[in-house]
Amino acid sequence: MGNEYLIAALVYVISSVGLMFYLQKQSSRLRGRVEALTLLVKESDRQREAVKRELNELRSGTIGMGRKLIEIEKKLTAQSELIEESSQQDPQAKLYSRAVKMIALGADIEELMRECELPKAEVELLLRLHKK
Repeated sequence: MGNEYLIAALVYVISSVGLMFYLQKQSSRLRGRVEALTLLVKESDRQREAVKRELNELRSGTIGMGRKLIEIEKKLTAQSELIEESSQQDPQAKLYSRAVKMIALGADIEELMRECELPKAEVELLLRLHKK
């Protein structure tokens, strides 16, 4: 009966050693996977930070462009107002504006000469420039 315990103990020790080697191999393989995943996470974080910086740069550029567009729009509005004001102050410009509107409505040369008091050459030129 002593030999049976000895054999059982020997089988237990051999199987324990085998299990230990198997678990070490599995542990080593899992450690390799963990290291690979850690590298992937670090690379993903690096790329995320790069994209975040680029997004912030784009956002800043967009804000700057918006401000410039608002400034340009204000200048354009002011220029339009100046043009409108100057055209209303000049009586000759009023005649030309009226003639252009009449051309758009389909007036002919005679009607334009009579209503706007413009010479025939100027009326013909206006017709060529503004007729569709």
